Amino acid sequence: MTDHPGSPVESPRIAPPIEGGSPASLLPPDHPDRSFLAQEVHARPPEALDTPSRITYVAVLVPRDDRDREWQRVVALCDHFDVQPPLRDASHFTTRLGVVRLKWERHSEFSSFTFVAAGLSPSPFSDPPISCLPPGWLASIPGRTLLAAHAKVVPMGAQEPDAQSLAMHFDDQIVVGAEIGGGAGFAFTDFRVRADGFERLLVVDRSFTPRQCGRMVQRLFEIEAYRMMALLALPLVRPVSAEIVADEQALTGLTAALATGGADDEALLQRLTRLAAEVQGTVTRTQFRFSACRAYHELVTARIAELRERRLPGIQPIEEFMSRRFSPAVASCLSTAQRLRELSERIGQASALLSTRVDIVHEQQNQRLLESMNIRAERQFRLQQAVESLSVAAIVYYVAGLIGYLAKALKSAGIGINPELTVGIAIPFIALACLWALRRAHRRLARLGAPPVAASRR
Repeated sequence: MTDHPGSPVESPRIAPPIEGGSPASLLPPDHPDRSFLAQEVHARPPEALDTPSRITYVAVLVPRDDRDREWQRVVALCDHFDVQPPLRDASHFTTRLGVVRLKWERHSEFSSFTFVAAGLSPSPFSDPPISCLPPGWLASIPGRTLLAAHAKVVPMGAQEPDAQSLAMHFDDQIVVGAEIGGGAGFAFTDFRVRADGFERLLVVDRSFTPRQCGRMVQRLFEIEAYRMMALLALPLVRPVSAEIVADEQALTGLTAALATGGADDEALLQRLTRLAAEVQGTVTRTQFRFSACRAYHELVTARIAELRERRLPGIQPIEEFMSRRFSPAVASCLSTAQRLRELSERIGQASALLSTRVDIVHEQQNQRLLESMNIRAERQFRLQQAVESLSVAAIVYYVAGLIGYLAKALKSAGIGINPELTVGIAIPFIALACLWALRRAHRRLARLGAPPVAASRR
């Protein structure tokens, strides 16, 4: 491995302004994210690897609450080797720890630690670089181990790797591998976790440059790390599938009751709403993991394509191994996620249909209620008209009585008037006056209660 100073890797900086000018004078103001976006393509560069080398790669699922503890453990390791530690918010860091090179990277869900040492061990994978670390340091990293692998880069001998040399490295297990880098080297693994908790990876250098070798090793590690991250969704498939089957049966029963009719629509709607809430809860609980499975699967596919494999006689390539062993598991996860989405959509459609039917029933009930109210209002109006007729008779009676008293008073005063005749003559006029006043009141009320458009037309 090439030598680097023991300090954090700094992101590339924007080129300094040309002499006699400044960015402020030559360009408009920078976008707030310009520097971040320009440096993103240079993040996590692969390490150059010399041949021969030994590499250990460890990927740990670190909860976000433990990110600060993780950084503290890296700082403690740097203090042990008396090197400059990384910044608290650093996303990647490289330094030399004695004879070992450390590369620490933070990903969105996990952190990876790569340890590199030059030279070969006496026997295959017997002296990994982590043997130079302080005892117990690696185990003190917070989180859960997702992937641990030992790799070695060896020069190619006079002949290509044969079954005997591969058996020595992989204990007679079935090996997967191919030519990589367009024939610049070979990569072999068996994707098995040994008793020590590590997988094994063998890279044979035919004509790699150090940078090319580093890229190939990094891609091989990332293939396995992203594969494991994608398969984190696999344990969800069986319980979620059982929930989907139960929910589909419940939906079938509700839909049948909805189709036959005769059931309590509001009760059906409540049951359907509870079912929709349960399914939506499952979608919310699993959506991130299933979406991440799809994204990591795409990364694995891209990394395998970047290896540029060439098939070796009698050995299954990594791409073929993944297509037969890994892709079906991913397909199960994505199929379960699709079934869950479709179930949620079907429940939504049934809910909309039932809600429409319930609304129609409510509208019919409201219409019948309005019709009954109209009938009662009409009856009340008829009763009011009858009462108004009686009121007119009463008014005529009382006014006629007053006129009779007045006529009697005038007669007693010596005026020659017949009270009975006067009352008899006054009664028709009193009745007409009452009817006229009543009709006028009705017209005024009608004008006050008419809508503006009707009033304007009049």
